[in-house]
Amino acid sequence: MIADNVGDNVGDCAGMAADLFETYAVTAVAVMFLGALRYPSTGIVVYPLAIGGVAIVTSVVGTFFARVGRTGSIMNALYKAVLVSTVLSGIAFIPVTLAFDNGPFSFRELYACTLIGLAVTFLLVAITEFYTGTRWSPVQGISRASTTGHATNIIEGLAIGMQATALPVIVIAAAIVGANSLAGLYGIGVAVMAQLAMTGMIVALDAYGPVTDNAGGIAEMADLDETVRRVTDPLDAVGNTTKAVTKGYAIGSAGLAALILFDGFTEKLADQQLATSFSLDNAWVVAGLFVGGLMPFLFASLAMQAVGRVGGQVVEEVRRQFREHPGIMEGTVRPEYGRTVDIVTGEAIKKMMLPAAIPIVFPIVVGLINPKMEGGLLIGTIITGIFLAIAMTSGGGAWDNAKKLIEDGAYGGKGSEAHAAAVTGDTVGDPYKDTAGPAINPMIKITNIVAILIVPLIVAVHG
Repeated sequence: MIADNVGDNVGDCAGMAADLFETYAVTAVAVMFLGALRYPSTGIVVYPLAIGGVAIVTSVVGTFFARVGRTGSIMNALYKAVLVSTVLSGIAFIPVTLAFDNGPFSFRELYACTLIGLAVTFLLVAITEFYTGTRWSPVQGISRASTTGHATNIIEGLAIGMQATALPVIVIAAAIVGANSLAGLYGIGVAVMAQLAMTGMIVALDAYGPVTDNAGGIAEMADLDETVRRVTDPLDAVGNTTKAVTKGYAIGSAGLAALILFDGFTEKLADQQLATSFSLDNAWVVAGLFVGGLMPFLFASLAMQAVGRVGGQVVEEVRRQFREHPGIMEGTVRPEYGRTVDIVTGEAIKKMMLPAAIPIVFPIVVGLINPKMEGGLLIGTIITGIFLAIAMTSGGGAWDNAKKLIEDGAYGGKGSEAHAAAVTGDTVGDPYKDTAGPAINPMIKITNIVAILIVPLIVAVHG
């Protein structure tokens, strides 16, 4: 439990905040670079920073609206803050955009792109809430499937994860087409930056999850009255949804940001007079698509295995302590908490070294083989990475909340056969939603960044 509490802080607070900050910083720089490269001497290079700047203020204002209403719904209180911040950002973007309408794009074009970005944020939050919230049919379906055993719980959870990819991808595709029709690739960049402008509020949503989860863990370890758990468990269920919402938001923004980075790769190739047309009738491009497509699956599988193996080591350590110190269960001997924390933190670093090498080694090797294959690899990684990451994060969140729903009394409650099956699903869902799924986001971005950085090497070999 101690190691779990540490892990919640590391993964769902520091880890997700770092991921979103990286996406924010990389996207801001990429859009500024795009503006400076294509539209020099227009001043539009600072427009992304101006959007982000005013959104900081609106996000702070939005926090004051996170108040529980007469219905007592915690989720509605949190979403009220997000909605207020989004609406205020839409209003604040008007004077900022008016200051930049003397460049290559009109006020209408730029402002419409910012609204598309804000709409993507709102829709991704709503869709993720539907697939992971206890109030909706996907989670209730997994809970119901748990009554017939462990296998049916896993089958239903996998199916929900796959279904959860459809609507977010349609939203992202529509945003790409809409923003591109207004202001080309720069319009897509503006939309992504407007979406990422809400990062502060989304990180606050994410941090709510570990706080409530750890509160429940502390109540359990302290052997507090059952009434305390009846308060913390519903809060934790909301926290699972907010964590899933954050990951869905991160995946959507990472996918759009990767398109901007891909353009940076093609522009750098063009500067060196290398081919930048990646047509599907070229065998190298198709081969690159296949190689790029396999990368997220290989990466996720290694991350899942790492979680399983390190988790096994923790179990063995706990069993050893119980075996050698029987007084732990009686409360007369203090457990060696540090041993489990050391295993988790130390082994996590070791076990993630191989997955971390994938987004570095693959683009370097493929880039040395053929530049066109490299372009295919980048697109293939973006496409399959988005689908796999959404399926994992939404499916994992749904599994977790299906367990919470049963623990609240549905289908027999705690100790029932349905509960045992739901615990199995939650155990599978944890590495899905907390490790492999979210880690695909930085994998996609790092792959694109490495490709940009090795352009001089590609030119030296193929120029």
